[in-house]
Amino acid sequence: MSHIAIDARIINSSTGRYVERLVTYLQEVDTKNQYTILVPEKDKDFWVPTAENFSVQTVNYDNYSLNEQLGFNAFLKNLGADLVHFCMPQQPIAYSGKKVTTFHDLTLLKTYNSDKNWLIYHTKQKIGKYVFRRVANENNHIIAISEFTKKELLSIFPEVPEKNISVIYEASDVSDIAPKKYTLPFKKFILYVGQQSDYKNIKRLGDAHQILLAKYPDLGLVLVGNKNESAKTNEAYFNSRNYTNIHFTGFVDDNELSWLYAQSQAYIFPSLMEGFGLPGLEAMGYGTPVVSSNATCLPEVYGQAAHYFDPLDTSDIADAINQVLSDEKLRSRLAKNGYKQIKRYSWKKMAKETHRVYEQVLNEKK
Repeated sequence: MSHIAIDARIINSSTGRYVERLVTYLQEVDTKNQYTILVPEKDKDFWVPTAENFSVQTVNYDNYSLNEQLGFNAFLKNLGADLVHFCMPQQPIAYSGKKVTTFHDLTLLKTYNSDKNWLIYHTKQKIGKYVFRRVANENNHIIAISEFTKKELLSIFPEVPEKNISVIYEASDVSDIAPKKYTLPFKKFILYVGQQSDYKNIKRLGDAHQILLAKYPDLGLVLVGNKNESAKTNEAYFNSRNYTNIHFTGFVDDNELSWLYAQSQAYIFPSLMEGFGLPGLEAMGYGTPVVSSNATCLPEVYGQAAHYFDPLDTSDIADAINQVLSDEKLRSRLAKNGYKQIKRYSWKKMAKETHRVYEQVLNEKK
């Protein structure tokens, strides 16, 4: 029996769905090894294990901090796990035990968010690149969540042996909870769910939506997600141009989100860069047509189940959405293809493949 620690400090964040599903399904996959799930104190009750060989332990070490490099490193050494799975690249680079790291994307290294302090962000970016390189080269194994992310890693860090990287896809769940209506100021709408950082390309989505209003004057654009600084920046941009029919929801619960997915005319994913693109798959599970950027990993993940556009071309975004809104045969085909596409992905399969990586690393000589 081995002791495996999972760094789940991001479990209650935008990327946390991956971590929560991983630890949940690992309980079905592995009843032999002992697992310690490391979460922040604020999230100590966020995930509750149901298997006896799983336990939760709280840690408070901020990402990209000196305390992470020194305090978390000392904590992990004292913990004495046979293997640590870091679910994000941020980690103590001096930790010398066996370790596996998941890379979701490399947006930190390749993007800038205008709502951030320029100097602080670029300093963090330089530190991030140093940490990422150390992580990519010194971990026993890397998990990439798409072939695109793997190629990006090998492009930026060509010295990393390809055999040390496994592509393990995420998946999506269709909630079986009862939908709860979310009140909107319009009846028909297109939908986006997620963060609104610059690389998510929300301003161009808003521009495209305003073009569509000439043909669909009652069409709303609903933007779901916490109303943080990025969202406020986008809202200010829309307001400065007197844009109409755009609604920022702020936080919505799972019941309301289910209703929004199911009722939307189309799910729009305008992103310039993604590692996987989970919300589009979630939308497919509700039979909602997906209209997506053709950038980075998205055609790889969505296949024939999305209608694509050039995310840098506002007119092309509007044209693609219009085609889906106006063509019932296209909508039907996308919905059918969507149901097929999501069956390619499984959280339990993800947990099984991740567990195989653990076993491989545990059986390697240090």
